[in-house]
Amino acid sequence: MQTDNAPRLVLASASPARRALLHAAGIDVEVLVSGVDESTVEAADAHELCLSLARLKARAVAATLPGDPGVLVLGCDSVLAFDGEILGKPHTPAEAVRRWRAMRGRSGVLHTGHHLTDLTTGKQAEDVGATVVHFADLTDEEIEAYVASGEPLHVAGAFTIDGKGGAFVERIEGDAGNVIGLSLPLLRRLLMTFGVTVPQLWRTERKEDA
Repeated sequence: MQTDNAPRLVLASASPARRALLHAAGIDVEVLVSGVDESTVEAADAHELCLSLARLKARAVAATLPGDPGVLVLGCDSVLAFDGEILGKPHTPAEAVRRWRAMRGRSGVLHTGHHLTDLTTGKQAEDVGATVVHFADLTDEEIEAYVASGEPLHVAGAFTIDGKGGAFVERIEGDAGNVIGLSLPLLRRLLMTFGVTVPQLWRTERKEDA
């Protein structure tokens, strides 16, 4: 639990990876799914698209909440820029296989948009994290097995680094958390524009949890 005067962070995302990343960093959040139809949003590049989606998610959730003091709504969205394409979730096995056959042995840039809204003041802050991802040169059999696992179907770029897909990423350049779906250093910078520090969000452990 957090102290009574601590800011309350609401995560406008259904991603269990984002919630787990925040929890591991000592931050408990309330999750409210925005319901935004991502397929209706278009943009010229990955940077603009992920930021637009993060903004829409945060604003959609903020609109459903009362303006309680100290409540911050965080929206995030990730996409992969690869070979001139903007890749979100593949959704189908055939599309996931197609992507992996193109990506193997090559590199892409994972972009994650972050948008933070203060419900009391209406103040907003946003930014995008970008991490270069170098993919392993997978065999056809590895691609088929990975897609059959179901993991890549519902994640941006058709891969993870914190699950089965971690074996298929040779290295990254940048923040690993950003690839998982949320950059903690970037979140810290956004929070500071509201006069909030990360330690203020840390949960206070009960004695029995120590």
